[in-house]
Amino acid sequence: MNAAPSISGPHIPVLLDEVIAALNPQPGDVIVDATFGAGGYTRAILDKGATVHAFDRDPDAIAAGNKWPETREDPPRLILHPRRFSEMVASLAEAGVAQVDGIAMDIGVSSMQLDQAGRGFAFSADGPLDMRMSQDGESAADFLNSADEGAIADVLYQYGEERQSRRVARAIVAARPLATTGDLARVVRKALGYRPGAPKDPATRSFQAVRIHVNGELDELEEGLSAAEQLLRAGGRLAVVSFHSLEDRIVKRFLRDASSSGGGSRHLPAAAGAPPVFERVSKAIRPGEAEIARNPRARSSTLRHAVRSDAPARKEAA
Repeated sequence: MNAAPSISGPHIPVLLDEVIAALNPQPGDVIVDATFGAGGYTRAILDKGATVHAFDRDPDAIAAGNKWPETREDPPRLILHPRRFSEMVASLAEAGVAQVDGIAMDIGVSSMQLDQAGRGFAFSADGPLDMRMSQDGESAADFLNSADEGAIADVLYQYGEERQSRRVARAIVAARPLATTGDLARVVRKALGYRPGAPKDPATRSFQAVRIHVNGELDELEEGLSAAEQLLRAGGRLAVVSFHSLEDRIVKRFLRDASSSGGGSRHLPAAAGAPPVFERVSKAIRPGEAEIARNPRARSSTLRHAVRSDAPARKEAA
């Protein structure tokens, strides 16, 4: 890989123009790219003259980012953090940064991860049943080959919204051990009576569910949003792209609660008259047909953005 991947290459950042418009990066701004991946948003932000602190738990993404020339400028305009974005507050404090001008979050698995069969995120090509973004800890195979049927069914139902979760979980347990993405896809398809050529492969829901579970993605999102609330200065901008209803529901609820007078927290009683911590909350923004034609993976994406008020962060975000 050369200094920086081309945005016109195989990785196409979703809703790029809309995200950059929402962040409105200016020369000298400090922006967080909470989900660096192949660096599509970071490239566009750097091109506007801002400094980027980029987070990614995937060591492959960090290794690729370390080749970018902006990491070697004096001072560097690209600072990479090989950590979860839920750890933004502590990691930026270690770098001497207390507040930032903008935060971009692109939730879920990256195109780089999906396209590498060896990472085990997709069933389009057979690979090891892995799915770990950080490449350490419990893998998908570890979970599916050791968890009891009830635990697997709960994951499939909660994170994949799989209505026949118990049937699929029973089939997975009966077929153990599973070693590859192909093994899992075949078991799910057989359990659900898949017919080749159907509009949507039924294995998709189970793959999503197991991936979310293995990586703790929804908890990570909630913690990351709270971290953003702490880090953004007054007038700072938050832009979050999600790819399925579970993620979007969390983002929508967070922004609704954070922008309502009284706080609206589901964790704390509302403080009478407490000012909202976010304002100018956007409606859901989705890609147009032209973008979907260029990048079919954009079809399910949703952007929501908001501006940080000058109210203090809620205690729950500490």
